[in-house]
Amino acid sequence: MATKNRVLFKVVILGNAAVGKTSLLNQFVNNKFSNQYKATIGADFLTKEVFLDNRIVTLQIWDTAGQERFQSLGVAFYRGADCCVLVCDVTAPSSFQSLSSWKDEFLIQAAPADPDNFPFVVLGNKVDLEKERVVSLKKARQLFCTQNDTPYFETSAKDGRNVEEAFEAIARLAQEREIDEFEITQDNGVILDEEEEEGRMKSLRRGNCAC
Repeated sequence: MATKNRVLFKVVILGNAAVGKTSLLNQFVNNKFSNQYKATIGADFLTKEVFLDNRIVTLQIWDTAGQERFQSLGVAFYRGADCCVLVCDVTAPSSFQSLSSWKDEFLIQAAPADPDNFPFVVLGNKVDLEKERVVSLKKARQLFCTQNDTPYFETSAKDGRNVEEAFEAIARLAQEREIDEFEITQDNGVILDEEEEEGRMKSLRRGNCAC
């Protein structure tokens, strides 16, 4: 199937305050890390081009403040997202417990056409703080990979661990969603079998999951 040589995907990053959302974004886009915490006010975005399957993909990554009432950012902020990244802190169990609420609120605000198959990726950040860790890799894998079929990566915004790999998986999931929508809405009206479609998405997620 012919595709455009360039494409832009919108990615929204959500999670509690101080889990490292902005630091992950800066590490991925600018290869920089700062130990000084600065709360994000409202929302902002950065872009980075990646080469994926013989074409240039631009990731427009939106960083949000970690406030609970993130509806104040406006529905338009979430609409049009191609992938949602949920970030938690392996040293803060409350940040893991909040992820289901973040996911539910995103689906309400973004209102994707196919919420059951919308791509989410979970990043367990701050793995460099091993002595302070309270959420084990085994527990996180069981919760996200096994129970929810969601790719889970353990990352460190400080030393860059798994950051590139995680965002490549994010780009691939966004691309898969684009391909799915293209195939479903072609003028010839050909729609893939639902079981085949679901199986292909699950295969992609398992392949990208650091489990």
